[in-house]
Order: sequence, then C-alpha cells, then structure tokens
Amino acid sequence: MKMAAPMPLGAFLLSEVQEDSLYRDEGLCVLGIFGKSSLQPGSAKESLINTLADKHVFPLFGAEQDEETPDGGSLIRAYYNQESRVLYLLLTSVCDNRELLRACEALEAGISHAEAHEVWKGAERQQCLHLLYLFSLCHVLLLVHPTCSFDVTYDRLFRALDALRQKALPLLRAAIKDCPVSKEWKLNCRPCPPRLLFVFQLNGALKVSSGGAGMGTASAEAPGGNPEKPKKHSPRRRLQHALEDQIYRIFRKSRVLTNQSINCLFTVPANQAFVYVVPGPEDPVGALLGQLRANCALRENESPGPMTGPRRYQQLRHSPRQPSFNVESSSLTSAGGGQLVDCTLKEFLWQHVELVLTKKGFDDSVGRNPQPSHFELPTYTKWAQVASRLYQVMLSGKEEDSAELALKVQGQLKVLEGFLDADTKFSESRCQKALPLAHSAYQSSLPHNYTTTVHKNQLAQALRVYSQHARGVAFQRCALQLHDDCYKFWSNGHQLCEERSLTDQHCMHKFHLLPKTGEKPEMDRNPPVLHHNSRGRSTSSCNCGRKQAPRDDPFDIKAANYDFYQLLEEKCCSKLEHTHFPVFQPSTPDPAPARNDPPGPPDTGGEAEGERLKDKEEAAGHTPGESTSLSLALSLGQSTDSLGPYGGGDGAEGQEKRPSLVDRQPSTVEYLPGMLHSGCPKGLLPTFSSWSLVKLGPAKAYNCHSGLDQPGFLPGSAFLLPWDIVSRCRAEEEVGQAEPLDAGPSSWPAPNKALPGKRGGAGGQARGRRRDDVARAFVGFEYEDGRGRRFMSSGPDKVVKVLGPGGPKEPAGRVLSSDMPLYIPSPAQGRGLKPHYAQLARLYIVVPDAPLEIILTPQVQPGPPPCPIFHPERAEIVLPPRRAVGAALPLRLCNGARALLPAQGEPAAGQLPRPERHPARQHCQPGPTTSAATV
Repeated sequence: MKMAAPMPLGAFLLSEVQEDSLYRDEGLCVLGIFGKSSLQPGSAKESLINTLADKHVFPLFGAEQDEETPDGGSLIRAYYNQESRVLYLLLTSVCDNRELLRACEALEAGISHAEAHEVWKGAERQQCLHLLYLFSLCHVLLLVHPTCSFDVTYDRLFRALDALRQKALPLLRAAIKDCPVSKEWKLNCRPCPPRLLFVFQLNGALKVSSGGAGMGTASAEAPGGNPEKPKKHSPRRRLQHALEDQIYRIFRKSRVLTNQSINCLFTVPANQAFVYVVPGPEDPVGALLGQLRANCALRENESPGPMTGPRRYQQLRHSPRQPSFNVESSSLTSAGGGQLVDCTLKEFLWQHVELVLTKKGFDDSVGRNPQPSHFELPTYTKWAQVASRLYQVMLSGKEEDSAELALKVQGQLKVLEGFLDADTKFSESRCQKALPLAHSAYQSSLPHNYTTTVHKNQLAQALRVYSQHARGVAFQRCALQLHDDCYKFWSNGHQLCEERSLTDQHCMHKFHLLPKTGEKPEMDRNPPVLHHNSRGRSTSSCNCGRKQAPRDDPFDIKAANYDFYQLLEEKCCSKLEHTHFPVFQPSTPDPAPARNDPPGPPDTGGEAEGERLKDKEEAAGHTPGESTSLSLALSLGQSTDSLGPYGGGDGAEGQEKRPSLVDRQPSTVEYLPGMLHSGCPKGLLPTFSSWSLVKLGPAKAYNCHSGLDQPGFLPGSAFLLPWDIVSRCRAEEEVGQAEPLDAGPSSWPAPNKALPGKRGGAGGQARGRRRDDVARAFVGFEYEDGRGRRFMSSGPDKVVKVLGPGGPKEPAGRVLSSDMPLYIPSPAQGRGLKPHYAQLARLYIVVPDAPLEIILTPQVQPGPPPCPIFHPERAEIVLPPRRAVGAALPLRLCNGARALLPAQGEPAAGQLPRPERHPARQHCQPGPTTSAATV
C-alpha cells in the first residue's frame, strides 16, 4: 500500500508497502524523532513532520489514542514519504503531554507512593527500549525540546542507553544474523553511527521584532554593547551556537561523545550545525494557510517532467516553497545590515539528509587518528527485514522463535536502574542508614527471652524510629526488611515459650519442644526438649486430705486433675477404699479424640482448646468472692424447673429418663478430650477421671467435738456441720393418710423446711417424735487456697469457727439450702497487696448408722448459659450408711463459678421411694477444673 497516513510501527512492518518502480532500487534515509512536548494542544514533533513533508500528515491538535498503544505508554509511528525517500519514525512516550495524561488516568485510586513510582519507572524503561530501537535503525535522529535550554537529564539518559546497548549487543547480533545486510551492520547492529540533531523552541527568552516591507529583524541588546552596530549573526543563530557549545562540552565531559564515532551511541557533526531553534509556537490556522500558499506556488512553477532521486531533492531544495512556521518566515532573510540569512528548518535538516541519500555518510570522528565509520544506505525491503527482527526481539516478543531473545533483552533492562532511578538510590541510601537506628531501638531494654507481646511492642518502637529517618520509595521495602530482621533476632534463641499455665502464668523456658512419651528432657538439643515450668508453686492436699505437698503450676488438665494426686496416692491414699469412675478403654492402638461438634451447647470443657482451659478471670467480669449466689447446692425436693438437662416434666413425666443400652455403651475408639459435661456426645469417656471419692473410715471415726485431724486447717475450722434427717415408717403414716406417697416433691421435705402441722425444723428434733426417727449426719464444705490453708464454710459468706468445746452449734440447714461459691476470699490473707482466694475443694459427708442412703449427683456449672454443666462419669453416687466419705470437686475453676451437688437421704428398701432431686441453677464463668480429695 502507499503511505497516506502514519501507522503504528507493528502494523507498518506487517503491511506490504507498494513502492513506486522509480524508487524501488534507491535507498532511503531513516529519520527518527523523539523528545518532549509542551502543554500546548499541538505537538511540536508532529508539526515538524508536517513541515518537512510539506503535507498535512498529522492532525493539528494531536491524534486520538491509538488502540495499539502498549501499557508502557510508548509508541513508534511510521510515515514513509517515497518522493523524498525519507522514512519518519516518531516516538511518543510519557514525556508527551497526551500520553502523560493517559498514564495518570490509568493509575488506580489509592495506589501507594512506591507502587506509583514503579509504574513511572516501568514506563521510563520501556521508553529507553524504544529509543534503543531508534538508535539501532535510524541514520538521523531529531531531539525536540519545548524550551530553548538544554535538559541535562538527557546526558544520564544517553549514558544509560549506551550501557544498555553494550549489554544487548550480542542478543541483537543473534537476531539479525540472517538478514541480507552487510557484515558491518550485523557486527554493529546499526546501518551507521546515527547523527543526533537538536530542535529547540523559543519560549519568550528573545525578542523578535518585525521590519518594514514584510521583512523581519531579530535583535537582542547585549548589556554594555552598542545597539546601533549590527551583529554578524542574528540572536537566534547566536543562541544556536551557544547551545551547540554547551551540548558538546557536556557530552564530551561525560564521555557520551568520544574521538572515535564508531564507539559512540550517536555522533554530532564537527563542521555543521546540529542545533536549530524554532522562533516560537506554531499557529495551527496560520500553518494551514502557509501550507496552502506553498502548494499553490509550487503548482504554478513546477516543470511538467517528473524528477526522481537526488535531482528531485535538489529541485525541492531550491524551490520557493517555505516551511509552515508563520513566525519563522519573518526572520529568514538578512536585515540589510550584514547579518547572515537564517536557514529554515527544512534547510537545516536536509543538509544532513543529503549526506545520507548521496551515500557520502558521516565522518564525525575527531583526533589525530580518526577511524572511519561504516555506512550503509539500505533499500526499504532490506531495512524492513532488519526492523522486523529487531521489533520482535526488543518491542514485541510474541513470536516463538524470538521469545527467548526477547526475555533476555528484557532482563538486560536492570542496567538502567543505576542511571535512571536516582530517587530509588537516594531512598535506599537513606533507609539503609535508618535501619541500624531502628535495630538499636528494638534491642533496647530487652530481656534475654521474651514473648510475642514484647516482640510486637519493641517492633512498633523500632518502626517509629525508622519512620522518623527513612524517606522515599524504598520506605516500605526496608520496613519489611526491618520486620524480618527483628523476627530473625527474636526467633534465634530469644523467643520465650508462649504457653500459659492454668493459672495464666508464662512458661519461663525459651522456645522448646515437649518430650514425647518415654522421652527424657534434653537441654542441649536445639530447640531443647523440656517440660513447661512457670516457676510457680502451690500447696495442695491429697485425695483424702491427710497429706499436703507442694506442686508445680499445671499446664494441662491431666497434670492438674490427675498426675499430682496419683503421685500422692502412692504415698497416702492407696490403702483406702475408692469409688472408681469409668474411663476410656481403647480397643485400638491409636485411638483418636472425638470431634468437637456436639449438637448441644458449646463445649468449653471438652474442646481441643479445653485442654488448655485458660479463660481469664476478668473475661467474665467476676472476681473471686464477688458472687455469693454461685454455689454448691446439696438439696432435696427442689423445683424441677431448675434441673435443666437433668429434669423432666410434671407428674409422672418428671421422672428422669433412663438412657438405653446403646446410649450407655461407651466408645472404645474415640475418647473425650477434657472432662465429661452435659454437652458431650453420648457414649464418650475421658482417658482419666477428674473426680475422686474415698472412704476414710466408719462413721464413728469422726468426733464432732474435735473435728477432722488433718493438716492445714485454720484453728477452729475443721468441724463438720450436723444434719438431722427425720425418717418415718408406714405405721406412723396412718395419721397423715391423705399425704401422697407417689414420690412427688411433697413426700420428702427439704432439709430446711418443717413438716406440715409440726413444729421445729430440719435442724432439730420435732416435738412428739421418737428419737430413733432422727438420724444425724455431718456435712462439710472445705475450701483450700494456694498456700495450703484450709477451712470449712457454713454458708456462702461464713467460715466455720469453733471457739470452745462441743463442736459447731449451727446446723447444716443453711449450707444445704444455699448455693456455695467456688471461690471466696481466704480468711488468712498475707502481708502482700495481692489478695488470696480459696477454692471449694472437697465435700465431707458422714453417713449415719440408720436405714437410709445418701445419693450424690455432683454438678459444676463454671459459666453462664450456654456453658455446659460438668458432672462425674457416674451420674448418681450412692453412699451406704455407716461411712464417712466425700465427693471431690474440681480444683481450679474460674472466679464466681458454682457447683451443684444435689444429694438426698433415702429410706431402706421397701420404704418410701426417694423423691426427685432438683438442684437450683446459677450462672458463672467457665474455667478449667482439677480433681480433689474426698472423705
């Protein structure tokens, strides 16, 4: 096709250009144009091509956005003028106002400073790659600048391009090795060392005055000079000479230009002008009118015979056609005072193009022994083959045969960072200086081993110090490096074990592993193999309460509820009679814990995390002893509404439903992690029991006048409370035949209520009743603090204290009808500011020698609903007569938690059936639990 409009380079190389037979065998000059544009609507670079080609090639106010514009914002458009044998390559990049505006619109909102900087640097790298493409294919390059002062950043840009060219030269040779060009072109990867020309635009620095008869005179009054004496050169030409000297000195000093032109990225002529100053901004309408007048004048004077090649160029050179710059036409001729005539832009450029078209080439080497540089004037076909290969390797990279070379060329772009990314270099230098200050701030006042919380606090302090000194695009990257450095310092022998004990104390060892079953601790391993140790110790009693021993702070339920008491069991309680609770019996060598997804309420005691059970006391808003209504209840005949999962409906439906045989069959494959509670799936048992029931001896072994003979009790507080239980036989019930005997709540009175129509309470003997109808039992609720101080409690807020002989006078009615809290303030406080709290640890029961049974159903609810209720593995525990026994309670529960221990006396077989047991329910905070001793 014939070139009627400019095209993107990729489409231009793929198209078939129909060359005129007159020009097909002639060579062509490749002219590349790049640079920056001003904020004015029209582009100076596009207007230059309109002027040089004497055609309206580009729109006056800029072209619309091309669909083939790549993401980098750089685009090379090609225009081939066959008549003048010049191929124009116009580079548009982010240095042009239109592309800069599009790049700003493409940036996402909220992008960080570092990300925006990376976008701009990526566009700049792509611009450099396009420039290298132009320097590898063009004979003449035209740098356009919107002002009349040289931009020194081009020096750094050209040095970066030269370094990139040296790195990519072997790759470019491999790309064009099969092209039909000369060996010198293949060796140097360019037809010749390109000549670089500069075009600047006046921006008001010089005054341009117009003379008479349409002739313009440009003058500049120098300070101290004679304004009447004319100068040999016009001010514009003197400015051009000054710019030439400045540019040449800069490039020679930075060694962009050397004596041997063959080794340079580009050359400048030694005896020809290479700087041109356009007088002023272009008027688009005036440009069109001037171009119209020029075309009309050409048609009037043109000869009928066509001319080709250099002869046609000579005709165009000496024709009366003038460039389209309206201001330029006012300063072309001499002022009549001896000034040389200023050349036009076309005349300035065509003196260099003529050297190319006439195959003379450029001899720009200087010095004593200048080396001749190669030169080749290719035809369009040969040039298009080389341009296509380089386009695939340098700009496109989509072809399979050149994809590998394209990746290697892209990898060489790293060499540009040292030249172009000065902001990053400054920022990295600044941030690297701030890193040692941040490291010192992190390591200040640090213990040898510390936790994650301390690490985060010190890291925040280090980041504050770092942010005070670090600046620039490397801020975020170096901040991440600071984070990694601090983490490496912490994890390299300074990390404290993060495990907390059941009393919420840190393990004091550095990061370590736990020994496996049968494995011994090893301090020398990395990381060491050790058991957890918080250096906290407390004093506790054994299951029976007769022996006290110090214990380490437990870190799991098994150590707290089972291991410690098993050690004391061998020394003290092993010969006593125990009531055993069922535990998990595996049938496979590798049993698995049950999954924690029961349909009931959330299981805080049986979760995998329940192994830790580290709920803090303040999480529930309670403090020990704060809620006196949260308690342990030992009650008879209470309301069925308060039983919850253990209660039923009214009447006959109020009977507790017995589980089926399938429900009662425990699993031998899965075990319950933690303790048994109301929310656990049916048929699961724990691997160990957290409860204990021990027989201390016969009932007569307890002396109500001297109390319990066990260590640790406070003076006068080792006494059990008397509980008088009234029983009746059938012969004595004839008086009250109207009373129902259907096992309802009215068939058995509560311990603190009197019988209907009778005087006296449950605490004393009813009037008119025989003494053998009353059986006296003893009940005691023992509390124990962490120092081993023990005492009995007669109510939620009262401690048993017997001052004289005879034992306690207060009956057990109050304690049996009240809720007992799990934690109360210890009456034996130390001198320190930290208060000590005692926990409900044991329940003592002396069963009288009478035809009755006492049935225990212990329940512990350590938190508000939906917190489950914990209970032993056996729902009901029958205490036979003539024994002194006790039910063990969990040792460690959260403050304000309560336990429900309903129990009831029952006649012998054949007598009145026992009523339902309905303990009251209170709310409290959940917490870990531990076993304790019983009597």
